[in-house]
This record gives sequence, C-alpha cells and structure tokens, in this order.
Amino acid sequence: MELSITQPDDWHLHLRDGELLDAIVSHSSNNFGRAIIMPNLKPPVTKTSEAMAYRESILKALPESSNFIPLMTLYLTDTTTPHEIRLARESGVVYAVKLYPAGATTNSQHGVTDLFGKCLPVLEEMVQQNMPLLVHGEVTSPDVDVFDREKLFIDEVLSPLIRKFPRLKVVMEHITTTDAVKFVESCYDGFVAATVTPQHIALNRNSLFQGGLQPHSYCLPVLKRETHRRTLVSAVTSGSKKFFLGTDSAPHERRKKESSCGCAGIYNAPVALSVYAKIFDEVISVKISCFLLQSSLILDVIK
Repeated sequence: MELSITQPDDWHLHLRDGELLDAIVSHSSNNFGRAIIMPNLKPPVTKTSEAMAYRESILKALPESSNFIPLMTLYLTDTTTPHEIRLARESGVVYAVKLYPAGATTNSQHGVTDLFGKCLPVLEEMVQQNMPLLVHGEVTSPDVDVFDREKLFIDEVLSPLIRKFPRLKVVMEHITTTDAVKFVESCYDGFVAATVTPQHIALNRNSLFQGGLQPHSYCLPVLKRETHRRTLVSAVTSGSKKFFLGTDSAPHERRKKESSCGCAGIYNAPVALSVYAKIFDEVISVKISCFLLQSSLILDVIK
C-alpha cells in the first residue's frame, strides 16, 4: 500500500545567509513547499527592500529544480513605521512582521523594548493592512525564571495586546507550555494561532541533561516539563486549526553550539517531518490500542 500526503509548508524557518544559507536551504526546500522566513539576520531585516533582497538571495541558493517559495517577514523594532507596514503589504512578498522582545533569543538585540509605548501606531496599521504579527512569546527580565517566561508573556503582554487589538492576527510561535495551549484555545477563531516545533513535542527538559549537558537540545524557548510536552502533543493531534507546523529550524556552526556559551537553536530541517510523523503515529497507535481494549471490555460485559 502506498500513502501520499500533500507537501506541507513550514510556518517558522531560519535560513540564515551567506555560506550557511547555501549549505542548508535544500534541506528545507526538499521537504516543504513554502516557508515563513525569519528576519533575525545580522543586521536584521527591518525594511521591505531588505526583505526583497533577502528573498532573491534565497531563490539563487535553491537547487535549479526547486519550486520552494520563501515568504518573507520584517523584524519589528522600536522605530518601525506605519509607512513601512504599508510598503510591506504592497510588496507582495512580505507576509508578516516578527516581534522579538529585545534579548529574547538569537540576534534579538535590536528587538522591541516597549511594545505598548513605542509600537502602537505600527500595530494599528497592521490591523488595517491585515498583516499578521508573529510573536516570540517570552518576557526577558532577568528576574523571571527561564521556565516561566512564556506564561508571564501571556499574562503581561499577549493578553493585553489581544484585548487592545482584538482584530490583530497573531501567531504565537514555538509554544512550549500548557498555558500557551489554553490561551490559544480561548481566543477567537481566525485571529490567534500557534506554531509547534518537532523538538517541543518530542523532547522534554530532561533531554538537556541526559548523559551530560546537551547543547544540541538547547533552544529558546527552552524545553519544558513532560506534562507540557504531552499537552502540546494533544493539541497538535486534536485536529484544531489553531495549531500548525513551524519547525523553528535554526542552524548554527558547531563551534558556536559546542562552546562555553552555546547558541540557542535546534537545526531540525533534515528530520523535522520524520519527527512529526513519529509523534502522530505514536498517538494513533495509542488511540487504536485504547479503542481495542475498550471494545474487549464491552464484549466481556455483554458475555
């Protein structure tokens, strides 16, 4: 028997630039039809013209036979203007704006320092232009435990944002907690959704320390408890349209990962689909086993 599936899209992908882009782009283009491309380069992609130039670099790096389509994003800063949002919409190649709280993750030092104090005109324009906001959902205060940063972001930033702009389309990226799942489920359909990575449904935080410190399992948001992982698996296998595939595949040079201050990010592009498939297969197998067990118990009662 042969099983065929529609080629999926990756709604959260880091392709980097330069030699690293040339080396890894085919790992995504071979598996995915389209991808939302993250803008946290050095320097970041903050202008529509820069996004268009970056898109051309990606297209040139693709294998000749590839039909892969990169969907570009802008990096939101304290000085982004409503005019830039209009240019982005008119370009036909920029599909979203990415919010990195300053200092939250790799190359986020140029990110937003005061969302409500400095970005309200931009957010208002995004509503008018129907431009989605892609959110790295963590607070960055050093006083907050790293495992609590997603929950506090929901409470202190995301919930107030949704109340103030109920028609702003928001994607909470790479969610990691039960709190995030419950929040997304509680929001109106069509306005708030979330991407889920293969690592966050396959691994828990024990994976960071098994047999010693494991730098290649280190990403941000950091892996969480097993209870959170199970909630994520339930969400992605529930059939809800609010949760969808975003690998957050993030390549780094080995020397930068295996160092005294290793970079955050898991490079999963070559294996992401296999990991998703494995998780879904495990869930289906468990459901079938439970169904068969339940059927046997009913038969025993009937007898």
